Amino acid sequence: MPTTTDDRTDVTALIYRLYACMDEGRFTDLPALFADEISVRTPGGVATGRDAVVAQAARNHSPEERVQHFVHNPLVEVDGDHATVRADVIVTFTPDSTPQSVPEPRYTLSERFRYEATRSPEGWRLSRVDGTPVWSTGTSRRAAAPPR
Repeated sequence: MPTTTDDRTDVTALIYRLYACMDEGRFTDLPALFADEISVRTPGGVATGRDAVVAQAARNHSPEERVQHFVHNPLVEVDGDHATVRADVIVTFTPDSTPQSVPEPRYTLSERFRYEATRSPEGWRLSRVDGTPVWSTGTSRRAAAPPR
């Protein structure tokens, strides 16, 4: 099957939807973005399967903080019903406060991501997400939390 510009656009939009869901706390929308065999490896942990991946995303993106992902330089390669993507992501974690205030980020992390996606009857779905930290500034919520 020939690769089309629409395939690349659809795969890129899939990644953008992933981060929009996490930024907005819409974790119940995430399963529709994932293939059955999704696996994720990020600084937030390793998870396999839709339920485990959604649980990990919800755990790492607390409702007590504002989160914003900036995705840039997505390079999409499509080969039939399989796609690979390389993209850089900068994510900021900011303590939530009153709607009138604009607080400073507490922690910012830059990561290089590799994604795999597969075409399903419902459209493109992520099957692998693999993030490697590049740099960070500030203190992560995990590092700031007292030991349990």
